[in-house]
Amino acid sequence: MINLVSKKNLVIGIDASRNRSGGAKEHLLGILSHLDPARYGISAIHLWSHQTLLEVIPNHPWLIKHPVAALNQSLVAQLWWQATALAKALRAEGCDLLFTSDASSLCRFNPAVVLSQDLLAYEPGIMHLFGISKARLRLELIKIVQNENFRRARGVIFLTHYAAKLIQASCGKLANIKIVNHGVAGDFQEAQVMRTWPKNSERPIECLYISNAALYKYQWVVIKAIGLLRKRGYDLRLRLIGGGGGLAQKKIDQQLAIDDPHQQWTHQLGFVPHDQLLPHFISADCFIFASGCEAFGITLLEAMAVGLPIAASSRSSIAETLADGGVYFDPANAQSIVSALEKIILEAPLRERLTSRAKVLARNYSWQACADETWKFIVESK
Repeated sequence: MINLVSKKNLVIGIDASRNRSGGAKEHLLGILSHLDPARYGISAIHLWSHQTLLEVIPNHPWLIKHPVAALNQSLVAQLWWQATALAKALRAEGCDLLFTSDASSLCRFNPAVVLSQDLLAYEPGIMHLFGISKARLRLELIKIVQNENFRRARGVIFLTHYAAKLIQASCGKLANIKIVNHGVAGDFQEAQVMRTWPKNSERPIECLYISNAALYKYQWVVIKAIGLLRKRGYDLRLRLIGGGGGLAQKKIDQQLAIDDPHQQWTHQLGFVPHDQLLPHFISADCFIFASGCEAFGITLLEAMAVGLPIAASSRSSIAETLADGGVYFDPANAQSIVSALEKIILEAPLRERLTSRAKVLARNYSWQACADETWKFIVESK
């Protein structure tokens, strides 16, 4: 390990051209907002991304933002810019190292540190959901590109031990890796929630699930499970936040047509900006996280921080974050979801234990720690 103070006037480039998801945006915001560049001998950071992301990143004297018009165009135009123009731009700005926040980057600048934020191409049992389709071919190509980037990088950052193990089973053992968890915003940690569980049907039990509609998110199975619980006499409502389209939304619509055709107890919202999510967490009674593939679940961590009782998928990396702070289920099985939620509904001591335990676990995560570990690893990898 090198002495950080021996590295002076480093110029770091960041490729955030593919940062489109809420989690990717929050990660970049977190590590930049909590960075003291002088501590790491960094004199400047050059950030390339699309204009909408650059607008939400705070300005700093050491941060130079580069909006790229091609990133507002077609996917082909975006990839072409990344493959042909970014390396030239990095050299022109005198960058000593590239930090790429998307492992499927086509930029071949060296040296580079790669952040892995996507497990979809690697997760067992996920590919079959896409059948024989363009989406599946795209994932196969992404795996090839990502594996190449992992092998050639000076260092690779994974969000969980689960992700590091799973990906290295595909690309081979990597010489220099670091596990750096996401953080959770202070307003979630500090939220004072006076939550009382509804008794004797005084009001509905409000269930919340935040995620974009996708085949591996199983929102339609959650709808089916809530419908079954309502038939047992439990007054539940479900709020889905994240929006979406394609086959996953079609499955959601089909399940709604069966269980809640008039949208009496299901409310699906589109994308909600992160700074507007906290009130949704506060007004909920229970959080459902039914994802079958997660490199790291930020909304899961936020639900933990505000002290919601959580019913979560038993798949992927989720148990590494939630540990014993939730009740688990098979996300593809409605009866399994029913059993998990029924435990939370009926067992008050369990609810209290889950909420207190989840809050304790969430205190282990902060954006300051994430930023410190990330930048230390980047500088040492130079």
